[in-house]
Amino acid sequence: MNEQRPAFVLHEHWRPRHHFDLRLEENGVLRSWAVPRGLPPSSGTNRLAVAVPDHAMDHLGYEDEHKSIADTGWWEEHDRTDKRMLFTLHGREGDVRYALINTGRDWLLHRTKEQPA
Repeated sequence: MNEQRPAFVLHEHWRPRHHFDLRLEENGVLRSWAVPRGLPPSSGTNRLAVAVPDHAMDHLGYEDEHKSIADTGWWEEHDRTDKRMLFTLHGREGDVRYALINTGRDWLLHRTKEQPA
């Protein structure tokens, strides 16, 4: 049996201020976080990630005059609890492992020290 891999897209967005949007396919929608301080964080550092409403799947390829696709591909989850999700983005430029950490108010996007080989 061949399971379809869940997709991701990283949008670079210039409105209202320059930021990135991380979107992960899950349960037929794109779960989304706005990352206002830029990507990618260097190893062992955090970026604020503000959860925003889910987006429709057609946003995987969406671009306009204010938004472009910075990276796209598929993602895999390694571990998830109520407080943290560990995952790898398999994008056009390679594989990067992150953790999304729920602070109770917002999220932190953390590029892990251990990266895929």
